Amino acid sequence: MIEIPFLAGETIFTLIWLIVRLVVWTRNSRIDWRREGLLLLMYINLAVLIRITFFPMTLIDGNVQPLIFDPATAYPFRINLVPFVRLNDYVNKQDMILNCIGNISMFIPSGIILPIVYKHLNNFWKVVGVGVLISLGIEILQLPFSVRASDIDDLIMNITGVIIGYGIYLLAQKVRQQIKSKT
Repeated sequence: MIEIPFLAGETIFTLIWLIVRLVVWTRNSRIDWRREGLLLLMYINLAVLIRITFFPMTLIDGNVQPLIFDPATAYPFRINLVPFVRLNDYVNKQDMILNCIGNISMFIPSGIILPIVYKHLNNFWKVVGVGVLISLGIEILQLPFSVRASDIDDLIMNITGVIIGYGIYLLAQKVRQQIKSKT
């Protein structure tokens, strides 16, 4: 059994992020600080997604529980491919609603941040496509961890969050253009 502490998981993610950024800076032989500021939004967004989707939400003695990989319990994978069937497994409706709201709301920032940071993600389908890839990547990466489950419901709700976020982005752009045209 391998335990991955939260701090170690986030540190690994941060190191990978920094290495990628260093490679980009070296290739470009300069640092675009405005772009790096925007990319910092994406880094924070992904770091929060890692916290929420991989590490159990309940705290023990005020600490985030570790992610546990146990080869003996990893297989068979805990996966649900039938939409909305697992929503009935919750002990009470309040937990089910909290799960739905949580899965949707944690991806709203992605729908806002993606078109801001990556200008080529300039339409609905591109943003939703990247949102699908991020969410699907998370669900696939959760497969070997017996304390996590991969669920089509999560994918559907995460994509819904990206769509809502993109709608907020478009609304903000429209308001911005209206303000700009009045001045």
